[in-house]
Amino acid sequence: MFANRQDAGAQLAERLRSQAGAANLVVVGLPRGGVPVAFEVARTLGAPLDVILVRKLGVPYQPELGFGAIGEGGVRVLNQDIVRLAGVTQQQMAAVEDRERPELQRRARRFRGDRPPLDLAGRTVIVVDDGIATGGTARAACQVARSRGAARVVLAVPVGPPSTAATMADVADEVVCLQTPPFFHAIGAWYRDFAQTGDAEVVDLLRRAAAFAHKNETGHHLREVEVDVGGVQLPGQLALPEDATGIVVFVHGSGSGRHSPRNRHVAGRLNRAGLATLLFDLLTPEEELDRRNVFDIGLLSRRTVEATGWLNRVPETAGLPLGYFGASTGAAAALCAAADLGDDIAAVVSRGGRPDLAEPRLDAVRAPTLLIVGGRDELVLELNRAARKHLRCESGLEIVPGATHLFAEPGALEQVAALARDWFAGHFRPLAAATRSRRPS
Repeated sequence: MFANRQDAGAQLAERLRSQAGAANLVVVGLPRGGVPVAFEVARTLGAPLDVILVRKLGVPYQPELGFGAIGEGGVRVLNQDIVRLAGVTQQQMAAVEDRERPELQRRARRFRGDRPPLDLAGRTVIVVDDGIATGGTARAACQVARSRGAARVVLAVPVGPPSTAATMADVADEVVCLQTPPFFHAIGAWYRDFAQTGDAEVVDLLRRAAAFAHKNETGHHLREVEVDVGGVQLPGQLALPEDATGIVVFVHGSGSGRHSPRNRHVAGRLNRAGLATLLFDLLTPEEELDRRNVFDIGLLSRRTVEATGWLNRVPETAGLPLGYFGASTGAAAALCAAADLGDDIAAVVSRGGRPDLAEPRLDAVRAPTLLIVGGRDELVLELNRAARKHLRCESGLEIVPGATHLFAEPGALEQVAALARDWFAGHFRPLAAATRSRRPS
């Protein structure tokens, strides 16, 4: 027997230890009970953790009989045999999916908040649950992972009947099941503590795993700092890769802060490319209570300028080429700050930004500026096109096809990170080389 889900996860992780360090490995847990097990697996293997959300599509007149399942990103998998035998029509399938998809989206928001789902394309995906009985949900999860582009699918569970474990081989490349008792009647019978896992525990485990994975991605631990902006101390995270060629200050938008999962994701990619990053809260907790501060571009841009001055006083970052990465309203604040600092800012990147809110200052921006917008974010795309006409500096507009405002679609945020990395690296490199050439030998 397993003591609890954490014990089961630790034992499962030992069986999977040969996977540790794989470059394209990701662990996904089935909510809710599978997530504590998956957390232990992800922590041991040093892999990122996510949930994999599926909803069964039941035959209209016999809902307990599933004719398929849906997953995030518009994924739908069907059991054609049941569709045919039950005589389910296209209209009936569409009606059932329309009813189930809102619940799928609600659960995604509940568990992840504004963090996008991990991109599974081309990766080895370990699907984890706390056990399998009939295996219907685990089977659907493996199929959804495959439909989202997984190159290899491993189903890993602590316990399950031997017959079910054997049948999973047709949806998973590998099945790892620690215990296959011949007399199996319930998953909980194999745990001393099988207390229900709550939503709050799932959310906390995903948050902790995201922080751990970010540290792994950057290749070093982040330094927690207090950024002095005019006598106000704002908490931040400073990442300093060895021999950094520049530093990027993240200017958050719409009230988000240093824990913004999207900005942290991009920051991790920049760190791996040798760029330092500073993520910090632009507002104190008390200031955030007044929603007007969230849209006070003047206040946010002044804080950004002051944070830039603070960085210039930090020995490790003083003299590095410096850029801004602004999101949403933060992009307007970044552009205003760049206008104030002139040639001191080497490059600016806006993700789904509102440069129109900085229109009076756009013609004073001298830093090369890249605007990145989702192809389906139509209103913001038009605002960016119009605002770009006011820029007198080098500028670019990149449209990520199929992406909406938050770039939550699979692969969309990866494209943003790659575009930002190349823009900053391209504009930092000549400055960094010039700085090195001036140093005494």
